[in-house]
Amino acid sequence: MLEKQQYAPMFRALNQNNQLVSLTDYAGEKNLVLYFYPKDDTPGCTIEANQFTQLADEFAQLDTVIIGISKDSCESHSEFIKKYALKVELLADTQGDMCENYAVWREREKEGVKSMAIFRSTFIVDKHGVLAEVIYGVTPEGHAQEILEKIKNLGKSAAAEEVTEAAADETTAEAQ
Repeated sequence: MLEKQQYAPMFRALNQNNQLVSLTDYAGEKNLVLYFYPKDDTPGCTIEANQFTQLADEFAQLDTVIIGISKDSCESHSEFIKKYALKVELLADTQGDMCENYAVWREREKEGVKSMAIFRSTFIVDKHGVLAEVIYGVTPEGHAQEILEKIKNLGKSAAAEEVTEAAADETTAEAQ
């Protein structure tokens, strides 16, 4: 499993428009919310996508891009976005490379049958490519709001660190 303060695993995948998207596209520019979900147009996944869509403008004001990832095809993602007028980007991890690299492809048991599936999880990647938050086992309802608060605090903690660093630099300069 991944942990906070690690570098986010590199990724390259096609989005709903068949355009290649990678982690480096956002380096130094945007924070990312990568949320992994089991399947397009299912109840929990629809709740999660709709709630991220409702808050999309607030995330954008915080220099944050929302990206959903599942093993569905680009075509499935495109239909899902159109059906619900979603304002999130969706990546098609059809081969499961991202799921493996982010440790979300897991065995589950449902009605006594064991199978492999995406373990609903969210990762906040800061502008430097570092995992600021790692959340495995997400509940869809209210999750987007929870992540928005974490993004707001991400900005505050970064600003606090800059102030602390500036004060330390001043103290060092005064001591010399």
